[in-house]
Amino acid sequence: MKYAVIDIETTGGNFNEEGITEVAIHLFDGRDVTDSFISLINPEKEIQPFVVQLTGINNKMLRNAPKFHEVAKRIVEITEGSILVAHNASFDYRVLKNEFSRLGYNLELPTLCTVELSKKLIPDQETYSLGKLCRAIGIPISDRHRANGDALAALKLFEVLLQKDQEMEIVKKTIKEGNARDLSDRLLRILDDVPDESGLIYFHRYNGDVLYVGKGQNMKKHVNQIFLRTNKTHLALVKEMQSLTYEVTGSELISRLKYQEEVLIHRPRYNKKRSLPGKKVKFGHENMVLVDRGRSPGEKSVVLIEDNRYRGFGYTDLANQINNTEILRTLVTRSKYHESQNVIIKEYLSSHRVERIIRF
Repeated sequence: MKYAVIDIETTGGNFNEEGITEVAIHLFDGRDVTDSFISLINPEKEIQPFVVQLTGINNKMLRNAPKFHEVAKRIVEITEGSILVAHNASFDYRVLKNEFSRLGYNLELPTLCTVELSKKLIPDQETYSLGKLCRAIGIPISDRHRANGDALAALKLFEVLLQKDQEMEIVKKTIKEGNARDLSDRLLRILDDVPDESGLIYFHRYNGDVLYVGKGQNMKKHVNQIFLRTNKTHLALVKEMQSLTYEVTGSELISRLKYQEEVLIHRPRYNKKRSLPGKKVKFGHENMVLVDRGRSPGEKSVVLIEDNRYRGFGYTDLANQINNTEILRTLVTRSKYHESQNVIIKEYLSSHRVERIIRF
């Protein structure tokens, strides 16, 4: 999957007459940034005074900057085959499309808007402006109202939204927008893309619906075993699947928690039916944050327990997000199945250690 996370600064002015003054694009594969393009752009028109005050970009700064036609090819290259992601995507996409239209090129890209996604996945916020929303979930922004500062903040926000998207609407849209080549030509390439790390694997139909959820400490090995099995069920699964996505969890505890919830939410055809454990459990302390390894060096996974109930999990690389309970409540992906997840946590802690337990 490819997401081109973009932010554009403009001259201001009449609708559809704005010129681009700065652009930043980060190509994101759901896990890592694989390419970036950042540039000032000479719009060949005056910048509105209020825009100069807001962004700090003035006409003098842009005198020797490349004109849009000089960077257009690079923008096409970095966004090709991707979904355009932006905070208020309709604005960035409209401005970008207009610039290409002036060059006689019809830019067509699917889009995702982090404002719309945030309203659904991070509800009850006073405002969904990028700055205030990031502050609410502890994402720092440097160079506010500059293209790269805002694009990097939108990227961090998008990572949180991907984590919170339990219905997988983002992934489903990506799959629907993709092409439908014959799966037999892609099995080896699919396997090559899957990392040998702990996480969850999702087999999808052509419309993005989940056919099967797998869990493994080595996802590549798990997928390979499914591809190699010759029983009727696994042959039918591989034949029906159109694409495969995965999610690195870093933490085995989060893999177990998320796996059970994903099976209950999506009810995949090729997973065994699961019943929820009926027993109630209590922890040694009512309010805790379980801190363990994350998905990359420097990142930590967090599991939030309040009033003896599992509330949700999340990831952070910032101490203030772990130590600020209000931010943590907003950051974590909430669970609908508290009692059954309590059982998983209790059993895990009886035989495994986490890096740190914060009691509050």
